[in-house]
Amino acid sequence: MAHVSIFPGLERKPISFAEKLASSEAFRALFKEGMGLVETSAAYLDGAGRVEAKALPRMEALAYASESMRLTTRLMQIASWLLLQRAVNEGEMTPAQARAEKHKVKLSHQDLASDALTFAKLPQALQDLCRQSLRLQARVRHLDELLYQPRNRDAGSARPAALENQLDQLRRAFEPRS
Repeated sequence: MAHVSIFPGLERKPISFAEKLASSEAFRALFKEGMGLVETSAAYLDGAGRVEAKALPRMEALAYASESMRLTTRLMQIASWLLLQRAVNEGEMTPAQARAEKHKVKLSHQDLASDALTFAKLPQALQDLCRQSLRLQARVRHLDELLYQPRNRDAGSARPAALENQLDQLRRAFEPRS
C-alpha cells in the first residue's frame, strides 16, 4: 500500500509533547511551585520547625531529623533539575549539555523514611511539606523520563499497534478511489 499524505509537502516529524511541556507555561508554573516549596520549607525548618522539633519526644525527634534531611535533599535535587531545565528553555544550555549535566541530579523515588505511626506524630507542617515534595518529585521524575530517558524503540515500533491501526484506517479512508 502506497503512503498517501493528507497534507502533501509537509514533513512528518513527530511532535515531542515533553519538550513542548518543558518549555510551556505549565513548566513555568511547576518551576514556581518547586522554588516556592523550597523557600517555604527552608523558612519552616529554620523557624517554627526548629521550635516544634525541640518539643518532640526522643523517637519522634529522630524521625523529625530524618524526614527534614530527606525533605531538604529531595527539594535540592528538584530545584537543581528545574534550574537545569530552565537553562535549556532560556537558551543558556543546549539539551545535549543538560543531558551531560543531568547525571549530577538524582531524582530517585523516595518514600517517607518513618513508619506511618511515627510519621503521624510529627508536626503537621512537616508532614504536609514532605507530602507536597513527594508529589512534586513524582511530577518532575515523570517529565524527566519523558525528556531524557533513551527510547528503546526502533522506527517500526515507535507507535503502539492500536495507533498504527487507526492511522491505517484513516489512510484508507482518504485514499483516492480508483
